[in-house]
Amino acid sequence: MKIRQAVPDDAPAVVALRATVYPYLVRGVESTRRMIAQPPPDEHWAAFVAQRQGELVGWVSAYLNTNSSARVGEISLPHVHPDHRGRGAGSALVAVATEHVEAFGVRRLRTWATPEGLDFARRRGFEPSREARYSALELRQPPTVPAPPAGIRLASLAELDDKQVYAAHAAAVVDEPNDVPNDALAYDAWRTEIWENVGLDHQASTAALVGETVAGFTLVIRDGERMWSAMTGTRPEHRGRGLALLVKSAALRRAAEDGVTAAYTGNDAANGPMLAVNARLGYRPVGSQWSCVKPL
Repeated sequence: MKIRQAVPDDAPAVVALRATVYPYLVRGVESTRRMIAQPPPDEHWAAFVAQRQGELVGWVSAYLNTNSSARVGEISLPHVHPDHRGRGAGSALVAVATEHVEAFGVRRLRTWATPEGLDFARRRGFEPSREARYSALELRQPPTVPAPPAGIRLASLAELDDKQVYAAHAAAVVDEPNDVPNDALAYDAWRTEIWENVGLDHQASTAALVGETVAGFTLVIRDGERMWSAMTGTRPEHRGRGLALLVKSAALRRAAEDGVTAAYTGNDAANGPMLAVNARLGYRPVGSQWSCVKPL
């Protein structure tokens, strides 16, 4: 087995591996290629792959979380092909990812584990803390879009300036349930990772506006006929008005009309309001992961 740093040409094999191991995670080939070739500034992002007899059988990424003042190193959920588990690929990938982020003086490390992988995480000093739930929706019938509340109008992201959406994202994410506070969302990193993501569907992604202010929004990441709801958020002062249901319904309908047949999303298990919105839209559970933290 060989462990090496990922290169852009690994993108097709990485996406195929992800579809096999975690089919509810959506990131296309071109967005994966760009992520490897041009990671967000200041994150010290790197990815590593495991190869056996020339076949890519494992993947992990690691970076400094620049969206938080807590100075946390992040290690993605390790991907190892089912046919190659139990041979040390996961251990080797987590070890090289840990070494990478520890070099930047982080105080904590966070990774993700499926319920079946919790013992693996614990053996490496990580303790599970919060559950994330993943859901899927088959878009056979586009959802009905509720009437906007008084004073609210809908717009696609294609109609908006990026800084309008960034301001709403930064305001909405501060109190999102999380092990790591999202209190330092940097514009440059957000623009690279979100706005310039080649998978971001600016037409389907939808915002609810009060005047020229984005009160609520949802982001659609597209990979062919599959989509991922990257973030649905509402500014605190506009919550309780049904904006999350409104923008997500509109985005799903736009995506369905443009050929999307399956939608996926993920939420913290304590995020009752968003879980209720997804249930109302018809999403069904398809998996879960645990946020696992290791103090240094």
